[in-house]
Amino acid sequence: MSLIKDAQNQIGELFISGFKGTSLSDETRSFIKNKNIGGIILFAHNYETPEQVTSLNKDIQSCQNNFPIWISVDQEGGRVQRFTKPFTIIPTAEVIGNSDSPTAIFEISQMMAKELRSVGINLNFCPVADILTNSKNPVIGNRAFSSNPEIVAKSVTAMIRGHLTHGVQACVKHFPGHGDTLQDSHDELPKIDVSLETLESRELIPFTKAFKSRCSMVMTAHILNPKLDNQFPATLSEFTLKTILRKKLRYSKVIISDDMEMKAITHHYGELEAPILALKAGCDLLIYRSQKACEIAFEAIFKALEQGQLDPQIVLDAANRSLTLKKDFFNTKG
Repeated sequence: MSLIKDAQNQIGELFISGFKGTSLSDETRSFIKNKNIGGIILFAHNYETPEQVTSLNKDIQSCQNNFPIWISVDQEGGRVQRFTKPFTIIPTAEVIGNSDSPTAIFEISQMMAKELRSVGINLNFCPVADILTNSKNPVIGNRAFSSNPEIVAKSVTAMIRGHLTHGVQACVKHFPGHGDTLQDSHDELPKIDVSLETLESRELIPFTKAFKSRCSMVMTAHILNPKLDNQFPATLSEFTLKTILRKKLRYSKVIISDDMEMKAITHHYGELEAPILALKAGCDLLIYRSQKACEIAFEAIFKALEQGQLDPQIVLDAANRSLTLKKDFFNTKG
C-alpha cells in the first residue's frame, strides 16, 4: 500500500500543463503547488511582453516544492514561435537547414536559448528531428530542416548544443518521425506504413545522433504505423517506445508525449484511458495544453493506482527520470 501512496504522491511530476491567462490565477497556483506539477507549457495566449512573461515564470517557480518546474514553450521559429517581437523572429527550419552550416545553426540556437533563458524558460520543444520524406506533409513541411537525413541530423545536433550551452533543455520531436504523413495529428490520427528497416535508414538517424549529443528529452508522435503496432500510435505503443527507443536505440532519458489533447488521441482513445496507456507504453511526462484536461488525467492516474490498474513502479520510474534530469540540469540536490 505504501508503494501506491508513494506513486500517488509523485503523479504531479509526470505532467506538463498549460493554463489560461497572462498571470497565474489562484486556482492555477493552487493546482501547481498542491499537486506538485512538474512542468508548465506556455502558449501565445500566455505572452504579452518579455517583462510580463518573466514575472509570470518567477511566479510559476515560486510554486515549486523541492525541485524547479520545467517551464516550456514551442519556440521553433517559422510558423511555430509562441513568443514574438521583441523576441528575434527565427526563420523556418527549412531556411536554416538550407545553410548546411552547423556553425551558423549553433549560433542561431545560442541566440534562441539566451532569449528564452532571460525570461525564465528552461525547456524548448525544439528541434524538429523529422525528415520531410513526404513533400505534401501538411503539419511538418518547412518545420523540417531537410529531406536529407544527414542534413537533418547535423542541424538537430547543432541546435541541441546551442540550447544546452545556455541553460535551456532541448527536446527532439516527433519520434519515430512525423515527416512521411499526409494527415495532421492535431485533427486526426495519421497513418503510415513503413517498415522498421526503412525507418532505421531514414527517420531514426537524426534521433540517434541527437541522443549522442546529450539530448535528454524526446517527444513522441501521435502516428499509427501498423508495421510497428497495429493497435496504438507511437505515444501509446509499448513496442515503439520500449522495444525500439529504449532497447534498440538504448535511450535512457526522458520521454515526453506530444499534446494529449490533440484529436489523434482524444477522438480514438478515452480521456481517462489515454494517460494510463501512455504511461504503460513508456512515456514519462504527459503534455496537456489545458489545466482542466490535465486535472482529469491526474485523477484518472490516481484512481488507476488505487484500483490496481496501473503498476505504481511505472509512475515512480517515470517521475525519477524527470527528477534525476532536474538534479543534473539545475545542479540541485533537491
